[in-house]
Amino acid sequence: MGRFSVRSISLGLAAPVAALVFALLVCSLILAGTGHPPIDVLDQMVKSVQRPRTLVNSINSATTYYLSAVAVAIGFRMRLFNIGVDGQYRLAAMLAAAFAGSSFLSGMPSFVRILLTLIAAMAVGAIWAGIAGFLKVTRGVSEVISTIMLNAISTAIVAYLLNADRLAVKVAGSNNIGTATITEGGRVPGFAYTGSSSKIFGLIILAALVGFLYWFMLNRTRFGFDLKATGLSESAAVASGVNVKKMVLASMLISGAIAGLVGMPQLLGSSYSYALDFPAGLGFTGIAIALLGRNHPVGMAFAAFLWGVLDQSSNVLDISGVPKEIVVIMQGIIVLSVVIAYELVRRYRLKLEQRDVGRALGTTKTAAEVSA
Repeated sequence: MGRFSVRSISLGLAAPVAALVFALLVCSLILAGTGHPPIDVLDQMVKSVQRPRTLVNSINSATTYYLSAVAVAIGFRMRLFNIGVDGQYRLAAMLAAAFAGSSFLSGMPSFVRILLTLIAAMAVGAIWAGIAGFLKVTRGVSEVISTIMLNAISTAIVAYLLNADRLAVKVAGSNNIGTATITEGGRVPGFAYTGSSSKIFGLIILAALVGFLYWFMLNRTRFGFDLKATGLSESAAVASGVNVKKMVLASMLISGAIAGLVGMPQLLGSSYSYALDFPAGLGFTGIAIALLGRNHPVGMAFAAFLWGVLDQSSNVLDISGVPKEIVVIMQGIIVLSVVIAYELVRRYRLKLEQRDVGRALGTTKTAAEVSA
């Protein structure tokens, strides 16, 4: 059992490590071909992470990326591809920001205001993702198509509400448009870090809690067992009494609820309003991180931090004269190579398991037995 455990861990780490090494090799060749010493560039990236401000910004980016990855991973566990996390979190962040900045919450205690804001964001995300789930279980519409279309619709809704001044106001001294500023009582204080003027998002605790609940749901509840069983074999799940349609709808609702939280660390910890410059594209980044982290809560945490470090390193490289697009190339190569690496590792693992079964049944002879 010990050897088997070591082998399992080794195979589990093989794919992401191989993907990272391959991405570094390809990017090194690109850098060398464009006249930038790869060792010097890597040294600059490592040194940038050691700076307090860069480290804090990397952790903050990782916090939002992690929530996005968990939202995507819930669907992946059931072979559902929630491509709509990007639209779900942006619509949720916009409406939650308008709600948090309204006079309705002004007289309430800070804890209540923050809690109601988070609940509102989760409700919007769940409803928006639930539309795709409802279409799938009632009309058989692919969740990939419906969520992509819902992304476009959510973008149009947010743009309409901002430009039509329904929920937004003009930011003084600029051409930016955003929701009313959330007052002090509706904000989440951050954690100070020595040497950095920026603070670590206070909602990093929420991200850690979401990761723990995700693990607990999958490994310690009947719902999580049914979810994984449905993802492995829908026909077997139906034979064991699992209501697949109910599982699909529930998974999309939960995925959307977590997607609604993606923008909350930035909204309540830094921006304090939803404006035209609010971070976009976090949903698609979550797909890459979920793949790299193999849908595991700990693996996705490391992948999210890696992505945050790469994003912050790109700014340092740009200042030093190295094209920051090299980081985007590296991220793209990581995503492509990790998919291929996982498939190769899966085939190799299957081959090893077949060999173990053959030996246990006495159908496979060792080299010593053959020579004897």
